[in-house]
Amino acid sequence: MEHTTSRTSTGRTRRFIAGLAVLAAALVGAVQPISTPPSAWAVDYPSWDDLQAAKANTEAGAAAVQEITSLIAQLEANVEVTRAEAEKRTDELLIAQQAYDDAVLRADQIQAQADAAAQAAATAEANAGQVAAQLYRAGTTDVGITLFLDAGDSVATETLLGKLGSMEKMVERTSAIYDGANEAANTATALAGQADVARGEREKLRLAAEAALVAAQEAQAAAEAALAESEAKKIELEQQLKFLKDTEAKTSAAYEEGERIRKEEGRKRREAEEKRRQEALANGSPGEVASSGWALPAWGSITGSYGPRSSICTSGGCSNSFHYATDLGTGCDAPIFAANSGVVRFAGWSGTYGNYIQIDHGGGVWTGYAHIRPGGTFVGYGQWVEAGQNIAASGTTGASTGCHLHFEVYTDGYRIDPVPFMAARGVGLG
Repeated sequence: MEHTTSRTSTGRTRRFIAGLAVLAAALVGAVQPISTPPSAWAVDYPSWDDLQAAKANTEAGAAAVQEITSLIAQLEANVEVTRAEAEKRTDELLIAQQAYDDAVLRADQIQAQADAAAQAAATAEANAGQVAAQLYRAGTTDVGITLFLDAGDSVATETLLGKLGSMEKMVERTSAIYDGANEAANTATALAGQADVARGEREKLRLAAEAALVAAQEAQAAAEAALAESEAKKIELEQQLKFLKDTEAKTSAAYEEGERIRKEEGRKRREAEEKRRQEALANGSPGEVASSGWALPAWGSITGSYGPRSSICTSGGCSNSFHYATDLGTGCDAPIFAANSGVVRFAGWSGTYGNYIQIDHGGGVWTGYAHIRPGGTFVGYGQWVEAGQNIAASGTTGASTGCHLHFEVYTDGYRIDPVPFMAARGVGLG
């Protein structure tokens, strides 16, 4: 029965490793360079002087209307294409990261089994050696001499036969122990080989996850550039279109002045919003930084721990059945702080994470912050942040059922339990 279980477990392990190999190849193949969407910057935008001249000519005016309508549509399409590409790449990033984390977990489990089998083999070998030594002492003291001296003595013969019977049992026991030791050693060797294979596939998945991150970063940057381009030109193009269609004898200068006023109002509104945010930060306490240099990422009790759990499905998608993070019940719009100083590796939309920030602290350590509210991301890719700096505001974007912070800690690209990691640095979560 034990041999059957061992073969079944080995079969499952081999199937798992084979599956990892297929998945690694698929992920490596899936992460292709992002396609650059067509940019409206390649087109010359019409000037107001051009439109003033075109308006005086019916045919030229109609052509200008068509051109501007096309440019507006191109800007909108550009935004949609780049946004869709960014969402696709971040979905690939989540899948790649999940596959790598699962592979690390499984490789560690196989290695633990191999270590246990090796320990069992060493123990069995030691036991066999002890029994062999005992057998040697029992068989070389006086058995042969007793046979010679006590010939004809029925009592002595009976005693001798008893000794021989005991020796036979010890030999059987030694043989069984040695067989067990050999089996344990073979199991340990097989598991060690499987662990090596699993680690090799794990490395492929790690490289795939890194490639997926780069692709997601590039796609996010392209989406932000397209949005910025659209916001900068779309309003002006719409005003130019309105000017061409306006039957009143207004000059382009009037529309330009109106456009200038609208831009100025927009700038003042953004400055007022930023001022309110800064005032809110000044009135609130910053993240408290421990002597280790690490800080509490948010205030709130632990509402979700690291480890297996039921998958959570919302309109934002379904979470994984293994929770590679600690959830902190912050409430809505609560400040989120950088757990340590470092460089922002990613800042943007990321599938079931919703709005997400990831920071590289050096030494192979990263932290991640998910479910940030819309408009609540205060840092950008490549930016340096200080420990305890307010980097975001909590929300419930992505696969989330309420406002909270999904806090992650990575070591060498693998997500570990944040609670003991932070505790070792003098920061208690929850």
